[in-house]
Amino acid sequence: MARALWKGTIAFGLVSIPVELHTAVRDHRPRFRMLHAKDQSPVRFQRVCVTDGRPVAWEDLVKGYEYAKGRFVVLTREDFQAAAVEKTKTVDIIDFVDADAIDDRYFETPYYLVPGKGGDRAYALLREAIRDSHRVGIAKFILRDAQHLAAVEVIGDALVLSIMRFADELVDVSDYHLPAAGDIRPAELEMAKALVNSLAAEWDPAKYTDQYRENLLKIIQAKTKGKTVTLQPEQEPRQAEVIDLMERLRQSLAQTGQP
Repeated sequence: MARALWKGTIAFGLVSIPVELHTAVRDHRPRFRMLHAKDQSPVRFQRVCVTDGRPVAWEDLVKGYEYAKGRFVVLTREDFQAAAVEKTKTVDIIDFVDADAIDDRYFETPYYLVPGKGGDRAYALLREAIRDSHRVGIAKFILRDAQHLAAVEVIGDALVLSIMRFADELVDVSDYHLPAAGDIRPAELEMAKALVNSLAAEWDPAKYTDQYRENLLKIIQAKTKGKTVTLQPEQEPRQAEVIDLMERLRQSLAQTGQP
């Protein structure tokens, strides 16, 4: 098993369960480094003062907040310590809410919660209680010196903790102009619904692959062998003569084999 990112307890009411936090996602896209085009040597990036143009050592750096253009206030280590909440090792469940009531925009990064030593029975008990209630635990916890809002839900036999965004991190949708439904004609709606139904399928995440990553790896593998590879881009046919929305819907349905 991979090394835990965090160890502590998950608490609800007076019950505490030892748990470990493990990553639930992985990023396996190719990583690139910046090279000098002349000799392909790696390039080192330096911290340079914009005033005198000289490199700045790590020990000479401080953190500043730009409260106005070009004007900063410096925060010390003591300032950050004063603002910090108590560094507990507990995922403290505050509420259990209806799973369907949570807007998907709040969810950010998922992690697996794995039972720690001696925590199997209590872990299973909490998991089945959450599963049967069809609710999600809303919790707060400290990770990497920062407080996070989190959701604790059941997926299969695992408790999954997803870091969430706080309410003030979401942009209010009312900031944007969105069209009303009043101008839609019934015939257009029926045809659009027919198109949606013709493309209906069971959710299969393995069906959707990262074509860009696959193409990059083909190019990289060919270059390491001193070869070149020619990739044919997938081009969707564009029909300039189609300007009517109904006609677009008809042609889309025709491509799916629907009458």
